[in-house]
Amino acid sequence: MRHLELGFAKEMGANFLTPAALAAARRRIANPERHEMLSANRLWADLLSSMPLCFNLFGDLDADPEHAARAVRAWWPDAPAGAVTTRFEHSPGRRDASLLGNRSAFDVAFDLDLGGGTRAVVGVETKDHEHALREGTPREAVIGRYREITARSGEFVDEWEAAVIGTDLQQIWLDHLLALAMLQHPSRQWSWVRFVLVYPAENPSLVRAAANYRRVLRGSQTFEAWTIEELLATPLAVAPATRATFQERYLGPT
Repeated sequence: MRHLELGFAKEMGANFLTPAALAAARRRIANPERHEMLSANRLWADLLSSMPLCFNLFGDLDADPEHAARAVRAWWPDAPAGAVTTRFEHSPGRRDASLLGNRSAFDVAFDLDLGGGTRAVVGVETKDHEHALREGTPREAVIGRYREITARSGEFVDEWEAAVIGTDLQQIWLDHLLALAMLQHPSRQWSWVRFVLVYPAENPSLVRAAANYRRVLRGSQTFEAWTIEELLATPLAVAPATRATFQERYLGPT
């Protein structure tokens, strides 16, 4: 069985492993973002969707900023110090021409308040059983903006375009570009960004895609790829009870 009955799933929160994950999902639904693409069916009823997986993995951090700060420090010790807000299915501005002008969003973003109106962000894309799939070339109306952000970042090798556009790396690139567009934003409010791709160690499609994407970068400090297993194994980041429950549901016996 892949899908729960939607009414039952909404009432019981059966797709969520902990009370904190369920509460995080309910808070997010109650606070919609402009132009969001959050699917209620995927969130509440799809047992294999990476959307509820993201809430199950990071939901404990949503209502506990101190835990969130410890986790961010454990996973990304080079991130700037600041109070952490956890935001699910988040974009700083969908369809905002000063960013990407599309509806891209992070599955979860850790928003760091650095003081003085300056912020940092770790934007995360989570995957489960999904494959990295070849995509069509973006429309001419938007691809110029994407190329501009890519070139301005200085993060990519000269031959990046043939390896990325219209390939199975394109989605990773667009998610990475959202973080880079924030860093380049005219407001200068974001002084540090990182995009993180997260996937199971036994998903060969994503393992290959992550390795291939690294090859189009010049040793980037704004992109990382982590396996779910690495995140779970990091001391102080995930509560032991959550780790055990998540492992049983998504990864199987150790």
